[in-house]
Amino acid sequence: MKTLIAGFGSIGRRHFRNLHALGERDIVFLRSKRSTLPDDEIATYPVETSIEAALAHQPDALVVANPTSLHLDVAIPAAEQGCHIFMEKPISHSLERIAELEAAVQRGGSRVLVGFQYRYHPLLRQAKTLLNAGAIGQAVAARVHWGEYLPGWHPWEDYRKGFSACKDLGGGVILTLTHPLDYLRWLFGEISAIWAFAAPVKALQIDEVESVAEMGLRFADGVLGSVHLSYIQRPHTHHLEIVGTGGTLYWDYVRSTLKMYQAEEDAWIEFLIPESYERNAMFLDQMEHFIKVARGTEKPVCTLEDGIWAQRLANGALESAATGRIVDLTGF
Repeated sequence: MKTLIAGFGSIGRRHFRNLHALGERDIVFLRSKRSTLPDDEIATYPVETSIEAALAHQPDALVVANPTSLHLDVAIPAAEQGCHIFMEKPISHSLERIAELEAAVQRGGSRVLVGFQYRYHPLLRQAKTLLNAGAIGQAVAARVHWGEYLPGWHPWEDYRKGFSACKDLGGGVILTLTHPLDYLRWLFGEISAIWAFAAPVKALQIDEVESVAEMGLRFADGVLGSVHLSYIQRPHTHHLEIVGTGGTLYWDYVRSTLKMYQAEEDAWIEFLIPESYERNAMFLDQMEHFIKVARGTEKPVCTLEDGIWAQRLANGALESAATGRIVDLTGF
C-alpha cells in the first residue's frame, strides 16, 4: 500500500513511525518544509510540496496530519482520486467545506477513518462496556476535566506560532482538545444542545484564540454533560466521571486507572492496565486499524460522520461562546 502523509510535525512523525513499525515502507510526503523538527529519518523518501505532485504518485491512502485549517485542501482532491483517508481531528476548523468533502468521498469511493485515538484506550473501552452492561445503572451525568500546559507540549519550538495557538490555522483549546466531544458522544449517543463560555489567558500571550473553556451538553436520552478544557493547567489533568443511578465510573487518563463504585456493594472496583502500557499504543492500534480499513477488511470505528459531528459540536461551542446562547443541534 502506498501512503501519502501530509504534514511532518509531531503528529505526522508519530504516524510515519507507526506505519513503519507496522511494516509499511511505500510512503510519500507532502510538506511545507516549515516544521521545526529534524527530517533526517525521511531523507530517502519522496517529498512533494504540492498536492497535485503528491497525488501524481498514485497513493492508495492518505494520512492528513497538517494544520487543522488546511486539512480539506488535501483531503478533498485525494478523495476525488479514490484515496482512503485517515484524517487527524478535528476534520477542519469550520463546517464550510464539509459537504464538498462528503461529495468527494462518495464520488471517489474513499473509506475514511477520523483520528480520535481515545476510542482505542483500553480503560475507556472498558468504561463503555460497563455502561452498556448497566453496571452503574442508568447514566445520569458525565463530567470531563482536561487541562494541560500548552508551552510544555513542544519545548523545542515557540508554542505561540504553532497551529494550536493560531486562529488562522484552526487553533484554540476547543478545536485542539476536541476529543471529549467525540468520546462523550461515543459513550452516550447523540447530543441535542451545547453551550459554552471561553476566554483567552493573558499569561499565554495568544489572545486571538481561547485558552480555557467550559461547556455544557444535553444528550438526546436525557444525560447531562460538562467539559472543562485548559491550555494553562499544571500538572496535566484528564479525567472523566460518570454518575449513574446505581453507581459511579471514574476514568483517570493520567494515572491509567478506571474505578467503579456500585451502590449495592458499597465498594469500589479498580481496573488497571499494565505499567508497561505507553501512550503510543492508542496511536499504533489506530494506525493498524486504518491499514485494515484502507484494505477493506475492517469498517472504521470512527467514521467521517462521527468526525463531522465532533466538528459540529466544536463549532457549536465556539458559536455559543461568541453569542452567549445555547446552540440547538436537533436540526443537524
